[in-house]
Amino acid sequence: MKKKIIIGVIVALLLIVGANSFFTVAENQYACTVRFSKIIDTTGESGIHFKIPFIDSVKYFSKATTLYDIPPSEVLTSDKQNMTVDCYILWKITDPLKFYQTLGSTSVAEDRLNDLTYNELKTVMGTLAQADIINMDDGAKRNDIYAGISTTVSELAKSYGIEVEDIKIKRFDLPESNLNAVYSRMISERNQIAEKYTADGNYEASIIKNDVDKQVNIIVSNAEAEAAKLVAEGEAEYMRMLAEAYDSADKKEFYEFTLALDALKQSLSGDENTVILDGQSELAKILTGAMN
Repeated sequence: MKKKIIIGVIVALLLIVGANSFFTVAENQYACTVRFSKIIDTTGESGIHFKIPFIDSVKYFSKATTLYDIPPSEVLTSDKQNMTVDCYILWKITDPLKFYQTLGSTSVAEDRLNDLTYNELKTVMGTLAQADIINMDDGAKRNDIYAGISTTVSELAKSYGIEVEDIKIKRFDLPESNLNAVYSRMISERNQIAEKYTADGNYEASIIKNDVDKQVNIIVSNAEAEAAKLVAEGEAEYMRMLAEAYDSADKKEFYEFTLALDALKQSLSGDENTVILDGQSELAKILTGAMN
């Protein structure tokens, strides 16, 4: 009976020792084997691994990219204007040994990244005026600034076994005391741009109007000259035709006769049918038959 108990105890001890002799590593993990507070081995290979039971412990760190939303902080621009910056950082552990030795945990790492990022933001924003940050320019210019911040922080973070993949500025906020002044400045700038566009438009319109007036004057002048030419040609033709009408005594007499008839017709067109004529007039001669 005692022998069975002893065997059972030995088996239990073996099971306990066996259970504490192995550990598993997932595909998205680093595992650090710690012995007496010192890391004796690190691995990123997934599967089952051996350790000395009850002496070695295992510290796990994630390989995955982590998003850390940095608390908003205030920075001072080169023109002494306060601005609140809200950003986030994407980072991951690349050297678990160095990470454990320098930081030890994710919470400490985030605090250190917070300090590094804030210091770099404060340095970069201190070289820029508020108008360089808040304006209507192409956003690609500001992206270059953010990329520079990300590169600098990434270089500093390498000493902690960390790779900073990206830093993004979510927004720049103005302190309440600065809002009205900034809005007034932006409105003034927009008004100046609108006035410039209006002035340029009026100038272009005056050039177009003057050119049109010039063309109209040229066209009217040419038309008047052509009309005067046609009138002169018509009068010349009229005089030629008159000359042909009077080139013989018979034509002259017939022409005068038709003119007299037209005059008589005009005088008898109204309600009055009485005509008083001089006896020597051509009409009187026609009516009285004196021409015979």
